[in-house]
Amino acid sequence: SRFETCWPALMKDSHGVIIIFNPDLPSHLKEIEMWYSCFVQQQPLLDSQCLLVAHHKPGSAGDTENLSLAYPLNKLKLIHSNLEEDPEDVRMEFIKYFRSIITIMNESREREEMSIIS
Repeated sequence: SRFETCWPALMKDSHGVIIIFNPDLPSHLKEIEMWYSCFVQQQPLLDSQCLLVAHHKPGSAGDTENLSLAYPLNKLKLIHSNLEEDPEDVRMEFIKYFRSIITIMNESREREEMSIIS
């Protein structure tokens, strides 16, 4: 993609990655593997620092049951968003995700401080 030259700047010091995709587009399912590889595995970030969001457009079938992702994407936290039906659910999932990122950041900072002291 034409933005690939910007990726290192985007990735620098990042603590989390949210990948939003349209599950109705087969091409997106291929692309999220590439995004995961570049932005999560190569950094490296923990899988718990990545959130997948399958965003269903208004009026789409929104088949949330049968979206089966292949390894390694199937290890990631996956939420379905459909802002027509349940925006509150999505909001709560985002809050949970951000809390987990803050916890990971705090733990790594504490580890760094301990290593400086010792």
